[in-house]
Amino acid sequence: MGNTVALITGASRGIGRGIALELAAHGYDICGVATSLASGIEDTRSGVESMGRQFAAVAADIADLESHARIVDECVRAFGRIDVLVNNAGVAPKVRLDVLETNAESFDRLIDINLRGPFFLTQRVAAQMIAQVKAGAAFAPKIVFITSISAAAASPNRAEYCISKTGLSMAAQTYAVRLAELGINVYEIRPGIVETDMTAAVKQKYDDLIEKGLLLTPRWGTPKDIGKAVAALADGYFDYATGTVIEVGGGFGVQRL
Repeated sequence: MGNTVALITGASRGIGRGIALELAAHGYDICGVATSLASGIEDTRSGVESMGRQFAAVAADIADLESHARIVDECVRAFGRIDVLVNNAGVAPKVRLDVLETNAESFDRLIDINLRGPFFLTQRVAAQMIAQVKAGAAFAPKIVFITSISAAAASPNRAEYCISKTGLSMAAQTYAVRLAELGINVYEIRPGIVETDMTAAVKQKYDDLIEKGLLLTPRWGTPKDIGKAVAALADGYFDYATGTVIEVGGGFGVQRL
């Protein structure tokens, strides 16, 4: 069959790069999608190739539905198939606004990138995976949605972000239900407070909250933490758990008295 192949969106930095490097360490070739090949995608390539794995970069905006066919075509042209899809690409609001002041421009931007884009890319990739299954592929395909603890924890100063992640969580559930009979497992991973450039602007806020006991494991998460969870799902350690939601957030979601 050759090497297994993972298609990862938002692969140029942060959590996406962490996932790419961890999957490469587990033997996967990587097709990394980024809005620009002039960004950090080459650093991701270097890391993947240093582990002896192949890397193909695709420049595309996930919010542009017309680009989805090309994403799939370029990945299949490079590697012959797609075994794992990781819907990771996402953005935060450019400006955090109170829910009473949030504007339509910010709302639409986050829905387009964080929800609408991944939903329809999954539809396109699922068709490719179904064809592979029907052709007798040995590897059972997997789809992983990277959402956020904000899918369940409301933040009134970035409501559009929370709403986009809640919608993405339901997208994972509906795809899990639909694709189960076709042998394609779907999972959701909810990262917690992860140290990336996206969270750099609020570092002091979360440093203080962690110090005050917000998390059971009192530290920031890392992209590698998320990558390890994705690798476990991709490698089949949760084959009897399609549709499951895994929080990787240092115990954030544990209710306490």
